[in-house]
Amino acid sequence: MRIDFLRVHHLRCFEHVEFEPGPGINWLTGPNGSGKTTLLEAAHLLSRGRSFRGGGRTALCRHGKAEYAVHAVVSSHHRTRKVGLARQRDAWVARQDGLELPSLAPLFESCPVVSFEPGSQALVSGPAEERRRFLDWCVFHVEQASLALWRIYRRLLRQRNVLLHDGATDAQFEPWEHDLDRVAVQIDCLRRDCLAAMKPYLLQEMSRLVPELGEGRVRYRSGWDDSSRLLEQLAQRRDRDRERGYTTLGPHRGDWGLEFEQIANREHLSRGQAKAIALACVLAQAEWFVAAKGEYPLVCLDDLHSELDPPHVAKVVERLNSQPMQAWVTSTVEPGAMGQAVPESVRVFHVEHTQVRREWPP
Repeated sequence: MRIDFLRVHHLRCFEHVEFEPGPGINWLTGPNGSGKTTLLEAAHLLSRGRSFRGGGRTALCRHGKAEYAVHAVVSSHHRTRKVGLARQRDAWVARQDGLELPSLAPLFESCPVVSFEPGSQALVSGPAEERRRFLDWCVFHVEQASLALWRIYRRLLRQRNVLLHDGATDAQFEPWEHDLDRVAVQIDCLRRDCLAAMKPYLLQEMSRLVPELGEGRVRYRSGWDDSSRLLEQLAQRRDRDRERGYTTLGPHRGDWGLEFEQIANREHLSRGQAKAIALACVLAQAEWFVAAKGEYPLVCLDDLHSELDPPHVAKVVERLNSQPMQAWVTSTVEPGAMGQAVPESVRVFHVEHTQVRREWPP
């Protein structure tokens, strides 16, 4: 998938801007605060309905404005679509080829984007929520029914939490826990299968970017003890969960991660190593996606030079250039700062004063 044209209205610093990226590497330069990251953020919005930066949905709106919108022309599987996403009156409005969509799911399916940015280090050293989100995005793209499963699971989870607060009897818990167990097992199976399929790509990218860490291993935790059914463990945990006021077991507590033979635990990783591992995960996600879906997602890499040292940056650019993928890369420096020859396929854009100007090729 690639984006051939992007139009943004009232998003962060932009009142109105248009961007026509090329099919390969698109290198966006410019001073800090010029809007480079916002262009990547706009693509990410089309893929997830949220930003990779904090602040919530309303923080994305240009100062003094109440609404914002992103429109794009997307090419995928020899088909071109016009898509759009707008935030209006605290609600999303999504369109595809001029028709309003009943939900955001078809839009997300049409616009797969994987992103690496300064906060991506949380994928390695941050809370489990970041890793669950990473994995569940992959699950969605191979099994759209996972969204319905999660809606059911969250409704059941909320009901059990209400029972915990209300001092319900054990008999009142049993039907809800039975359904929780059933849906949780389905979600867990989808996650396991997806992570197993991604594992060779994860290990391959780790060996390329952080070979000094030695052989890697992928671990997975379902969110409960695999030795017995979740149903049994929920019954045993009721008193403890009543004290805490929430359900402590289930796929909403699941996690996965990477271990290396040369590092005892993730706390021993340097900041640079953690960033390189996070980038390797994103590149592995892209490789897994093309194997599963037959095309690459758009790869967005924000502030690459400040996040990685020059040798790693050069490796990444070489990696991107070797595959038929579209990539958007932001940096405060020109691509020639890598100290190596710049691939001919790279298009260079300068972003300043909320305008995008192509510099190379002229």
